[in-house]
Amino acid sequence: MLDRHSVLAIPTESYFVPQLWDRHGEHPARDAFLDDVGRLARIREWGVTPEAVAERLPAEPTFAQAIGAVYRAYADLLGKPRYGDKTPSYMQRLEVLERAFPGALYVHLVRDGRDAALSFLAMKRRPRFNWARPRGLLSFAAQWRRELAAARRFGARLGDGRYLELRYEDLVGDPERELRAVCGFLGLEFEPALLDYHRDVDPASLLDHPKLAEPPGAGRSDWRAQLDAARQESFEAVAGPLLDAYRYERRFPSPSAGARVRAAAERAALAARIASWDASLALVRRSPAWRLRQIYIRRSG
Repeated sequence: MLDRHSVLAIPTESYFVPQLWDRHGEHPARDAFLDDVGRLARIREWGVTPEAVAERLPAEPTFAQAIGAVYRAYADLLGKPRYGDKTPSYMQRLEVLERAFPGALYVHLVRDGRDAALSFLAMKRRPRFNWARPRGLLSFAAQWRRELAAARRFGARLGDGRYLELRYEDLVGDPERELRAVCGFLGLEFEPALLDYHRDVDPASLLDHPKLAEPPGAGRSDWRAQLDAARQESFEAVAGPLLDAYRYERRFPSPSAGARVRAAAERAALAARIASWDASLALVRRSPAWRLRQIYIRRSG
């Protein structure tokens, strides 16, 4: 929706910001950074070249200046003065976003975790391998709770002037009203084109999200009809406090002892998997293996 605005460019999900942070830190060496930019398939898909980034990059850039040069090059291709990013996995690396985009405004779109789980688990094309990624409903509930709680803490530190929460259900229920509020928060004039996003969707986005080609709210998941009572109770045992915080209906305000025990175990298991995954990723991204993987992707892509 926001990418349809005449002054705002928001590309497809990027994924690379934490990778570049892990590899380069706060003060990247200019040539090494540009070399990595040339290896990343997603940046090439945007039509951005290392040469275009170099034109916008100082001799001794900060991390924010280096990342900004990539996005500035993309926005300039579209003739737009402002840019944004919409990569849900960055919920796990919010501290990196503040380093990459200091002073940025954040719009946090929240969806009922039970419907979000059904949508995620039904995806036709699975995201890239990640052993910390949810493998089932209970695992998703633990991650939904963890990420939303972290986002709320993050937003509290930023303050209302930089962080806006809205519910997915409200957005698809009355898109114009909610988009007007978002535009006001971002300092943009509302444009009717934002409501027509589904008429011209990037084909690459449709591989994972086919419903983008439909009007808001069409064919939405419905946890009430698609989850049996046992799975509803399990999800609420894990994520009940966040469901309450966002005013979502609960069928089991007081889950059984067994459900609470399973919920605690799943949350602990998720925390352990994420810690292990993050440590492994940091090592891989700083090693020659990262560059070899990018070369392989380039040749096989």
